[in-house]
Amino acid sequence: MKPSAILESALYVTDLAAAEAYYADVLGLEVLGKVEGRHVFFRCGDGVLLLFNAEATKVPPAPDARLKVPPHGTVGDGHLCFTASAEEIAQWREHLAAKKIAIESEFEWPQGGRSIYIRDPSGNSIEFAEPRIWGL
Repeated sequence: MKPSAILESALYVTDLAAAEAYYADVLGLEVLGKVEGRHVFFRCGDGVLLLFNAEATKVPPAPDARLKVPPHGTVGDGHLCFTASAEEIAQWREHLAAKKIAIESEFEWPQGGRSIYIRDPSGNSIEFAEPRIWGL
């Protein structure tokens, strides 16, 4: 047995409202659901991006909770990479410049493919890369 795909990915944020605005307004993702002060979920292609208030996810569910999601979370900056073609990376570069979002790093990988990196409001590293960096 082996997993066939990643269904969801999570990042932990310090300011949920700022993160929601950033991922919706700057990155154009569609809000799928949210619980004020705890999380906001976004549709991204066939997957889901989960943004959690890092402190809220440390709290265990109440004994009578309908959904018994165990506590989880991380400390420090996370990383997420979005798929983008070479043409899309060029378009992202222009879009981000228009939104006054600094590109932290941009380069061509030795095996081929480009990446650009930015930071979200909580300091998470966000990458846009061609799938061929992984031979896909």
